[in-house]
Amino acid sequence: MDNKRGTHSRGALYGARLTRRGASMRMLLLALSCLLGAAGTAGAAGTTHMSDFINRKNCDQILDKGYYQICYNYSAKGARYVGYVLDGSKVNAGEIKKRPRFYPDMAIPAQYRTKSQDYTRNEFHADRGHLAPDASFDYSPKSLHAVYSMANIIPQYAGVNRRTWVKAERYERLVAVRLGHVSVINGVVYGPHPQRMKKSGIAYPEAYWKMLYDNKAFKRCFYYRNDNHAVIRGDTLRSHQVDCSQIE
Repeated sequence: MDNKRGTHSRGALYGARLTRRGASMRMLLLALSCLLGAAGTAGAAGTTHMSDFINRKNCDQILDKGYYQICYNYSAKGARYVGYVLDGSKVNAGEIKKRPRFYPDMAIPAQYRTKSQDYTRNEFHADRGHLAPDASFDYSPKSLHAVYSMANIIPQYAGVNRRTWVKAERYERLVAVRLGHVSVINGVVYGPHPQRMKKSGIAYPEAYWKMLYDNKAFKRCFYYRNDNHAVIRGDTLRSHQVDCSQIE
């Protein structure tokens, strides 16, 4: 999902780049100050590591994309976790305008691999939703290309992807700038019997979450339901904040 642009249609991507930030960015900066200033109860509970989530027990396959890691689930035909560390000096450095094409990740066995066409006219009307967001990695052609692997993509309800989850994606960049570096883990909740795209068999997630931490004094978690009943109007970042113990 493109967080500086907020939609995957190319015209909208470019248009949103030309009109980005403004009042919405001022609101996010205010939210950042409030959330960073609040006491982080989860931050004092102990250290968190990528390997707590991305490990051989949890993952059918671990993909190291250089800039981020993917814990891939064969049954879901999608990521279970995606983790990375954002460098605050880079997240707003490049902002490359031309977006790459989505590509199938050839490291994944063919029967579990997904391709961009699997999402075309899907019955859920789901977006190709980034877990490692392109707008956090558009500081170089190589980093941007890396996040267009289909292994980094899950079905996301369009309203959530473009209007609500996008705020958490912007927030991670603001935190990275404020703290210098921030670690991010994105988790996907499929449920015991997930719905699936009929054509491809890709599992449709029930929800997904984002954890930000620095193993010092900062830790924040945000949880999003992935359905068309999600409240879009009046949505705020804070309305999705949860105690990290609920998802760890």
